[in-house]
Amino acid sequence: MKRRDFLRLMAGSAAAALSSCAGGNLGTTAGAPAHGVPARGRDAAVFLAGVSRGADEETVRRAVRAAAEAASDFSWLSRGDSVFIKPVLNSGNPYPATTSPAAIAAMIELLRDRGAGRVVVGDMSGIEHVKLSPGKLSGSSRRLMEASGIARTVLAAGGELHFFEEAGWDAFYEEAPAAASHWKTGIMMPGILKQMDHIVLMPRCARHVLAGSTLGLKAAVGYWRTDTRLEYHREASTLQEKTAEGNTVETLRAKQRLVVTAADRILATFGPDDGYVFEPETGLVIASTSLIAHDMVSLAWLLENRQVIPSSEKDGFMDTSRLVARMGNRYVVSMLGGMGQALFSETFAKDDIRAVWDDRVLMHACRISGGVPGVAIEPVDGNVQDDLRKRLTETTALPA
Repeated sequence: MKRRDFLRLMAGSAAAALSSCAGGNLGTTAGAPAHGVPARGRDAAVFLAGVSRGADEETVRRAVRAAAEAASDFSWLSRGDSVFIKPVLNSGNPYPATTSPAAIAAMIELLRDRGAGRVVVGDMSGIEHVKLSPGKLSGSSRRLMEASGIARTVLAAGGELHFFEEAGWDAFYEEAPAAASHWKTGIMMPGILKQMDHIVLMPRCARHVLAGSTLGLKAAVGYWRTDTRLEYHREASTLQEKTAEGNTVETLRAKQRLVVTAADRILATFGPDDGYVFEPETGLVIASTSLIAHDMVSLAWLLENRQVIPSSEKDGFMDTSRLVARMGNRYVVSMLGGMGQALFSETFAKDDIRAVWDDRVLMHACRISGGVPGVAIEPVDGNVQDDLRKRLTETTALPA
């Protein structure tokens, strides 16, 4: 049973009983971040390219290239270097449930033009579809990437494919987060990253039924071996903090150069695999060398578009309920480690993200990295209207 189907079944039977105990409110009131908004940190630039609704693939590719080249001069890339592109492949569903194939193709072509040797694209899909254990593998990220349309595009653009589970359980290595950590054990990362000179992260802009959103920071989960994912979901009270800390392992700090998101289509409700796909009149490509600044703008874009989707398409209780998120997380734990682990897992606390400052993942990432970046939003073409730039700037500006 898919997570969405499971939650619909359980939520329908439990909502009425629990709503009276919760005063009729099952998690729709936003609370302040646990430790307040962090102080101001260093400035960071985020570059936006505009993509008109219904634009063809070539237009999307040009926008991705323009935003990426504005964000980085690629001085870090020497001729013959290897680059790993990390997309989001939680399922086999098409973009925006997974990363835009056109965006990935554009990045492969850009890296090749800049002198890269090997360009490898890879991930390991979610536990509903792929499960790796010491002696067993079920499911296939390769088949899911083929279904999503990414695999064909990668190969046509001259890239290689790699799927972490195919290398086996022992092909992962352990790293510790750099920051003071909520992790009890090290994080198991895929061995191929040791062979690569650079990493380019290519997430999507999407809602997530548990975490509230799934942007760049959340994409780190795709690297992790099953036992790391089990601890992540089982010790659920600090899932958001562990998300941020998982991005501070040495490999990512030393090798990740650029974050680029095609957000001309947005998974605006539920997530991570299913939900209402919204296409703004002018979509965005978001690029930055700062993961945190990128995610602040990407979250602001998600929140803005969630406000204007048709009310008939909103998931309502399923989309916002803390009850649904708690049940959903225990369901994931059961899939990762069995019912015993699920029964004794911590209770997950979902955030009602109505502003950038409500996102515990982002706020903790700022806290452990020196503060909230001063985000400078820079359009790279005339397709990004000045009023949109101003709105996103106001949304990501540190509160007084």
